[in-house]
Amino acid sequence: MKKYATFISLLLLWWSILPAVAQTEDAIPFSSGQWVIEAQDQKIEEYAGKQSLYLRNGAAFLKDVAFTNGIIEFDINFHKQRGFMGVMFRMADKANFEEFYLRSHQSGNPDAMQYTPVNNTLAAWQLYHGEGYSVAFPYAFDEWMHVKLVIAGDQGEVYINNMETPVLFMHDLKREGKPGMIGVKTLGENGRYANFTFTKIDNPVLKGEGKAEPATEPGTVTSWQISPAFHEKQLENKLTLTDADSKTMTWQKLITEKNGLANIATLTGFTKEQNTVFARVSIESDKAQVKKFVFGFSDRVKVFLNNQLLFSGNDDFTSRDYRFLGTIGYFDAVYLPLKKGKNELWLAVSETMGGWGLKGKFETMEGIQVK
Repeated sequence: MKKYATFISLLLLWWSILPAVAQTEDAIPFSSGQWVIEAQDQKIEEYAGKQSLYLRNGAAFLKDVAFTNGIIEFDINFHKQRGFMGVMFRMADKANFEEFYLRSHQSGNPDAMQYTPVNNTLAAWQLYHGEGYSVAFPYAFDEWMHVKLVIAGDQGEVYINNMETPVLFMHDLKREGKPGMIGVKTLGENGRYANFTFTKIDNPVLKGEGKAEPATEPGTVTSWQISPAFHEKQLENKLTLTDADSKTMTWQKLITEKNGLANIATLTGFTKEQNTVFARVSIESDKAQVKKFVFGFSDRVKVFLNNQLLFSGNDDFTSRDYRFLGTIGYFDAVYLPLKKGKNELWLAVSETMGGWGLKGKFETMEGIQVK
């Protein structure tokens, strides 16, 4: 009898903690009051045998949901026309969240599916691309597809239909893993959603494996001082900076990721009128010398050393050819004529869309200190 009572006690204990481990929701109809829908056009309708939500340039998110880890599932149906359709999760608000989306017009291409963090309304797919962030996939158009995301800590994976292994393993979710709202989003006029469900799980098991982040390369700038945002036009035809360009500026420190990437949008919001910041470092040189500085930026940059303009570059979307996405990389270099003592390196980085960032490294650190 004592053993039976102990068994019952353990069973009741297990049952009491189960909701904290896994909380499963049934499909949440888009017609229910749980959804907030904000779009240029929306329609709840029967489509191809399923009750669905059509969105044009808009989003729908669930009220009063705090999702951190677990499973998100939904069905999606779209045409071959241009469109960006997907899911938002860990939404701090409508301007800050993680996002996974499908690009109907890129079926079969390396960027048919993409993950990006969104900070201060700005997606960052030009900063985060390739393995772990985007993947090729051939779509079946005008048919319902099932999408499943499994999110665990700073990683996640994506399954389509009845896959046994994930089509995309997101090895490094960029935003802090705090609970937030979830929802769906469409950019364009394409895409319908049905059978949306989510399950909260503390520690879901992931099947996929991602690449390890490489160590920081020697010479990489690991932090920048970032100015407030201003309009790019303030630097038009400016070859020399004066005290008036910086006397009222305050600065914020931005630590880079391991690969040297600084995502400026994590610090400051972006608008068409405030699309540029200065990123600066000080270089202490033990003598007058020339140092090679290799760097990447998104979307445009002007490089000033000791107030003098040395370089201007443009890596906008399609600026190199019709398929150039404006993705960031160590594509450019400038040779810095350093004086003995303190030198100031300022990069004016301007943004249009897709990611506001920079990265830089010195070919050698001999004879210099970067602060």
